[in-house]
Amino acid sequence: MQLIMKKSKIHTATITGLQLYYEGSVTIDQELLEQANILPGEQVQIVNLNNGERFVSYTISGERNSGTIELNGPAARLAAIGDRIIIIAYAMLEEQEAISFQPCVLFLDDQNRPVKLV
Repeated sequence: MQLIMKKSKIHTATITGLQLYYEGSVTIDQELLEQANILPGEQVQIVNLNNGERFVSYTISGERNSGTIELNGPAARLAAIGDRIIIIAYAMLEEQEAISFQPCVLFLDDQNRPVKLV
């Protein structure tokens, strides 16, 4: 049996931009993607702490060390600049693998700088 498990999480990122007329996705600073073990193009769930919205998107690599967290396309209507969000990537694991699997959790400050990596 396969289980869907949390693989990676970027905790309390701050929205820095909104681009409504874009094909759709979330742009994330490349350094943050790498530290959180999330690939460009990977599906993620986004949870908005300010308004409770939850939605699925995919990642696009942003400028390294820029702190960019930008919602593009229709997702831009689900948040405001300055909102705090959680970005979660999942993986399908076999039950035995899931028992010992350790997800990567990257905590950010209010400027989207890494504070702690677990």
